[in-house]
Amino acid sequence: MPPSRTPVPGTGKRAGEHAERRARQRADRRAARRAARRHDREIVSLALPAFGALVAEPLFLMVDSAIVGHLGTPQLAGLAVAAALLTTAVNVFVFLAYATTAAVSRRVGAGDLPAAIRQGMDGIWLALLLGAALVAVVLPTAPALAELFGASATAAPHAVTYLRISALGIPAMLVVLAATGVLRGLQNTRTPLYVAIGGFAANAALNAGLVYGAGLGIAGSAWGTVLAQCGMAAVYLLVVVRGARRHGASLRPDAAGIRACARAGVPLLIRTLSLRAILLIATAVAARLGDAEIAAHQVVLGLWSLMAFALDAIAIAGQAIIGRLLGAGDVTAARAAERRMIQWGIAAGVVLGLLIVVSRPLILPLFTPDPAVHALLLPALLVVALVQPISGVVFVLDGVLMGAGDGTYLAGAMLVTLAVFAPLAFAVPALGGGLTALWWVMGVMMAVRMLTLWLRSRSGRWIVTGATR
Repeated sequence: MPPSRTPVPGTGKRAGEHAERRARQRADRRAARRAARRHDREIVSLALPAFGALVAEPLFLMVDSAIVGHLGTPQLAGLAVAAALLTTAVNVFVFLAYATTAAVSRRVGAGDLPAAIRQGMDGIWLALLLGAALVAVVLPTAPALAELFGASATAAPHAVTYLRISALGIPAMLVVLAATGVLRGLQNTRTPLYVAIGGFAANAALNAGLVYGAGLGIAGSAWGTVLAQCGMAAVYLLVVVRGARRHGASLRPDAAGIRACARAGVPLLIRTLSLRAILLIATAVAARLGDAEIAAHQVVLGLWSLMAFALDAIAIAGQAIIGRLLGAGDVTAARAAERRMIQWGIAAGVVLGLLIVVSRPLILPLFTPDPAVHALLLPALLVVALVQPISGVVFVLDGVLMGAGDGTYLAGAMLVTLAVFAPLAFAVPALGGGLTALWWVMGVMMAVRMLTLWLRSRSGRWIVTGATR
């Protein structure tokens, strides 16, 4: 018979503890996987419609350009100048969407829907006031603005015509921004998508009918865009007003609430202006390098912007989700959502980078047949592809901190980024660098942004719970 074995004291207990620990670890992993799937569904449900709405907006200008371009080169040149002015004026106030999303989503998380809608109405009233002020500035100064932006003698009259008529739609454009922020804060990105698609279709039909059918020329294009934007604003207001009545929220302007929205928007305005300055500096430096360089830069910048739409969609989801979770006081879920969105950002950046590399043979002839421009585009596009994963992290953390209402830090971080970028960019032509060197500097700019945002994320000082920050 085999010798009997005497159990070592405590062995069975330790084995039981190990088994229990392994069981807990398996349960934790299952819970983590369920949470990740839940976050994935929420990110996709918010980001996909947001991406569609973001892409639909630039199509307005493409339709206008396609229709006006058949009128003649002076008309198209005038449209280019006027559209650049209008786009800059409106995009400077994009904080109307971002700040409103963060404020409304916090109230939603806190379970106070009437206050959330009331907060959104304050943003809409602020948009109307800013829009009226812009109209008052643009109408009398349209000729001077067209001249300042370099419109030629033949293009300037068309630029002034388009600018003065389109300026009447600025209040509607800003209302669309603010109302989009309201709906995003309410975790609704589908309605903005539907409105953007409807607005795009209406804009195309109105432009064609007024330019060619009514024979109004470039003025018809401007009126078509104004009517489409006003229609979009009206739909948004109808949705928000219905929500306000359903939840008993006041629709009247509240001076204190409007001032609070303006104060919350100032840091994001500084952030936006700093980012615009970076892009303008990059374009100015590219122009100094030569005609082929600025042409190639314009193509690369356009593709960079297109990639940004996809990454910005994840950031928009981050604003809405983080704001809601912090409003509800759920810090653990907010941290988990942040980690998952960073993974999404990196994955999206890798995919977009690979798409750029694979599609380069198709991209080059699509924009220009010039071999000199092709030679400049190839290495610059490779830099853009390599930087996309970094961009994915930047956009996500930007959205997380916006959703947390951490605008003051975002403004400071962007000023630091501008201070690093500007001397490096201006040094490119001074040191004999070319377009590829300039885009490496753009990559450094994104790396600096990632570092500043990552440090803030790690510090946890952005985590403030409750209905308001």
